[in-house]
Amino acid sequence: MTGGGATPSGGRLVVNADDFGLSSGVNDGILEAHAAGVVSSVSVLVNAPGWEHAVAALRGTESLGVGLHLNLTAGEPLSEGRTLVDAHTGRFHGLAGLVTRALTGRIDPEHVAEECGAQLARLRAAGVRVTHIDSHRHVHALPGVWARVVATARARGVPFVRVPVEDGAEGGAWVKRWTIRAAWRVAARGGALPRHADRFCGIGLQGDVRFLTRLLALIDRLGPRPGVTELMVHPGRPDRVLAAWDGYVAPRAAELAALTSSAVRERLGRGDVCLTHFGAV
Repeated sequence: MTGGGATPSGGRLVVNADDFGLSSGVNDGILEAHAAGVVSSVSVLVNAPGWEHAVAALRGTESLGVGLHLNLTAGEPLSEGRTLVDAHTGRFHGLAGLVTRALTGRIDPEHVAEECGAQLARLRAAGVRVTHIDSHRHVHALPGVWARVVATARARGVPFVRVPVEDGAEGGAWVKRWTIRAAWRVAARGGALPRHADRFCGIGLQGDVRFLTRLLALIDRLGPRPGVTELMVHPGRPDRVLAAWDGYVAPRAAELAALTSSAVRERLGRGDVCLTHFGAV
């Protein structure tokens, strides 16, 4: 684990499902993948429609690692928001608006810190031990956002922050992967990195019709390597709430089917990969 000292031989794999709390259907799908012995960690949206359902579900899933999925793009903030929100609507500017404002220096980092702290406090108030922070749409990698998220994590005792940089040229979403990498390199320049997984992957798998085949190949390639690999996934059962909030709908069911398949469960059961979460490393 980068920043955490030496790691034992063999591979440790964190299969982290993003968007827990987005809708009850998404929550149910993630829990099914956890019950199948595949998803070991979740990142929670605390200001999304499925939050209350998520809180109730988390009370019965102590084997899950739980982190904050910082949301700065959809719905309303928990803090005043100010430079993060449209003054006329009180809602976030959306992904395009946030990116534009971040890249042009129109976000006050202190407002990011306030909102990140408020969302973290809501998650902890639900009785959750928070193991990590990442973000919806990877916006914590943006200039003006990254440093304050890292500082908030350190100040409030959250051990890990995702570095959403995916290596390799294979797979899809290469423009998205390149853009996130470029933004993060600017945002993180000159600062000390937080503890994070040795490898991160999953962006290139999203929406791929070969998800199952490529997932198995990825586990073969990365899972057994020394250190910790974080695999980001988005399983779920599509419902009306999801469709109203997010454009990634049908592929969630395909991811769920792949993650709960006998092929994936058998592959993880071979013994060369240790499935874990950030609270156990």
